[in-house]
Amino acid sequence: SNKMGSLLITTGNKSELATGYCTLYGDMCGGLAVISDLSKMQVYELARWINANPDLTRLKANVIPSNSITKPPSAELKPNQIDQDTLPPYEILDQVLVAYIEEQQSAADLVKRGFDPKLVRELIRKIDLNEYKRRQAAPGLKVTSKAFGIGRRIPIAQQYREA
Repeated sequence: SNKMGSLLITTGNKSELATGYCTLYGDMCGGLAVISDLSKMQVYELARWINANPDLTRLKANVIPSNSITKPPSAELKPNQIDQDTLPPYEILDQVLVAYIEEQQSAADLVKRGFDPKLVRELIRKIDLNEYKRRQAAPGLKVTSKAFGIGRRIPIAQQYREA
């Protein structure tokens, strides 16, 4: 970025930042996190909209390769790995993230809403344990009621757990 006079942007979305599916010296490197407050499903929806509306975006039609929207999400850390090997489908994960992060619902509230208690415990643990990564992240653009960063901070020491 110094050499070219440009700002390097990061590629992590809210779902990835929440669960730790991002790397500190990889996709988190950059000066601005433009999609850090959009869930994985919102990013896919936005990508489809961008591809379908070249007249509004001033970009060529289908500027985003369709396989980046349709292939199963993967951190690509090892061959044939997909995110659903260790995470629930993003359609479910993103619902839990919205309830826990943006709506500030407790684990008990999430279980009352019908989410599997084991899944809720695992996801809340991942979200809380990955606060240290988010503290090192580039600033992001806020588009929801509760973005990571200054809008939402939890302790990163003392083995913090939700009460």
